[in-house]
Amino acid sequence: MRTDDGYRSVYAELTRPTVGSVIRAGIRTFGELLITAGLVVLFFAAYEVWGKTAAINDRQDTLNQGIDQAWAAPVGPTPSAAPTAAPYPGSAVARLYVQKMRKDPWVVVEGVTPRDIAYAPGHYPTSAGPGKVGNFSVAGHRSPGIWWDMERVQPGDTVVVETKDTWYIYTVYQNVIVKPNAVEVVAPVPGQPGATPTRTLLTLTTCNPKLDNYERMVVHAELARTQPKTAGKPAELE
Repeated sequence: MRTDDGYRSVYAELTRPTVGSVIRAGIRTFGELLITAGLVVLFFAAYEVWGKTAAINDRQDTLNQGIDQAWAAPVGPTPSAAPTAAPYPGSAVARLYVQKMRKDPWVVVEGVTPRDIAYAPGHYPTSAGPGKVGNFSVAGHRSPGIWWDMERVQPGDTVVVETKDTWYIYTVYQNVIVKPNAVEVVAPVPGQPGATPTRTLLTLTTCNPKLDNYERMVVHAELARTQPKTAGKPAELE
């Protein structure tokens, strides 16, 4: 169409931006950004649940192979006066069975730093060893693949610890929520720092609530009995 200013399209008036069209374009762009952000959050959540769980299971498989090899290795003669070598950070300590959380065991490693417990529960280095008088204390993340379902573990339930030669069968007597700074729960006598232990206990600690860490969930158990591995798997795991 010819005008005094030259030629222009007959659709010019229809395609000229208006206040309404600018607002609609802005809303459409904002909506697309929200959808994209939602997809990113969804993919991240999926990784947190399935991706990390797969990584934990893969690392647990590796730890299981390593602990089997270590337990199968022959032990050479050592002087009776020689001190027992302390576990090093990240090394496998024992297997832990808590069937109220999952059928398969976890390999417990030495140490409770973020690096130590990224893929496994970790033994508090200053706490007692499995089956020893005192408090065998273990920390684990409240994440899928580790201790996501620890609220299911209640008094009367069984926790089993496996070492090279022995099964230790513990009975849960308490599941309690405490403040994050309540370190006395992993003392040799829980709640009584400095007291001399006479019982053989086990303590599991994790964050609470799920996906947060402003509290701690703590499970306490006491040794009920032991069984040599030569006698086979304990009935509690059948």
